[in-house]
Amino acid sequence: MTHSLLGADRITHLKILTVALVACVVFVMVGIAAHLGDFETAGAMMQNQPVVKAGKSTIFTTRYDVTIR
Repeated sequence: MTHSLLGADRITHLKILTVALVACVVFVMVGIAAHLGDFETAGAMMQNQPVVKAGKSTIFTTRYDVTIR
């Protein structure tokens, strides 16, 4: 049994390619299903809601007074 892809035969490369393609297709299908379901519920929740405007921005800083002599 070879632990390197460099010495693997054609069938091994095809198996790896098949598994990767199946995983990609499943990932895309789950992403599309999650996006479509989220879009419909978000649109329904946004109806008849008040508009919220952003307030004044706030800046938080820290100052370390370190003197090197």
